[in-house]
Amino acid sequence: MTYTAQARSRYTADAVATASPARLLVMLYDRLVLDLVNGHAAAEGRDFERMSKELQHAQDIVLELRTSLDVDAWDGAAGLAALYTFIYGELVAANIKRDPARIHTCRGLVEPLRDAWRQAALQLLQTA
Repeated sequence: MTYTAQARSRYTADAVATASPARLLVMLYDRLVLDLVNGHAAAEGRDFERMSKELQHAQDIVLELRTSLDVDAWDGAAGLAALYTFIYGELVAANIKRDPARIHTCRGLVEPLRDAWRQAALQLLQTA
């Protein structure tokens, strides 16, 4: 691993270790969107190995979001859990069928969620 890669890895680890829970959630969503963008581009370019890698990472993130969600915390949590389950299934199907349209659909669902969580995190920060 090069010095630059080591420095980047250390910076990322430090950023995650010191982030607030709200910031961590936004970081997960940002990475999920990046995985979807990269996976879609790979699918369009017929680089299915790279597509699979990106989508598997996206699946890991969605699974983490789903398993860490406290469905008893608020009324909408069960609906969000169902949405995560749907997205996860679509990502698996997109990977198996090499279907960029499914990746695009997932991105269309994830980006508004990311934006909403980002806005909520900013409001929380401004209130504190």
